[in-house]
Amino acid sequence: MPQRLAPFILGAALVRAAIGATTSIAAFPDPPVDESGHHAAKRESAVLAGGCFWGVEAVFDHVQGVVNAVSGYSGGNKKTAHTVLVEGGGTGHAESVKLTYDPAKITYGQILKIFFSVVHDPTELNHQGPDIGPQYRSVIFYGDDDQKNVAEAYIRQLDQAKVFAGKIVTEVVPLHGFYAAEELHQHFSDRHPDNPYVVANDLPKLAALKKKFPELYR
Repeated sequence: MPQRLAPFILGAALVRAAIGATTSIAAFPDPPVDESGHHAAKRESAVLAGGCFWGVEAVFDHVQGVVNAVSGYSGGNKKTAHTVLVEGGGTGHAESVKLTYDPAKITYGQILKIFFSVVHDPTELNHQGPDIGPQYRSVIFYGDDDQKNVAEAYIRQLDQAKVFAGKIVTEVVPLHGFYAAEELHQHFSDRHPDNPYVVANDLPKLAALKKKFPELYR
């Protein structure tokens, strides 16, 4: 994966992509609606895509209430859920992360707030920072109507409030399958904190998470 493994110089554009287009969390509202709460007694899952899955997973690996995060592929079929094929951009897959979380400790709406304000810039179409192609698009793969309603309402709210300079391009689509990526991709940023790509693109996201959500950082 030459796009990710090549060294990158950390500059203003990459910092902006890493922490989103907002300058203050005070301007970032909470979701207007959240999960109904009828699943609060059991663990839930969420599948999100927002650029390279290394960075998405790195953030949620450090969020209180997230029990597990797995890098993988969603949007295409099982036969094409392999790094070499997905990197070509024609499989329909987006690099995604499946989160297992405890709804008694963190809600789906809170997860989306982190997704939009820290994980990526949702106004970038088919790319994030140095990574270009539909495999790096912004997607919320919803598992039920609760998740769909929370996501759509939040996007409307953020657009109407003009939280970002541009219009949000995040897709909200049903989850038809999630396929875990190869082991080398799992928790990559935590295992390789000195990797040039991680230093330039992922560590700023962790710094933003700690600054904006200290109560949820672990």
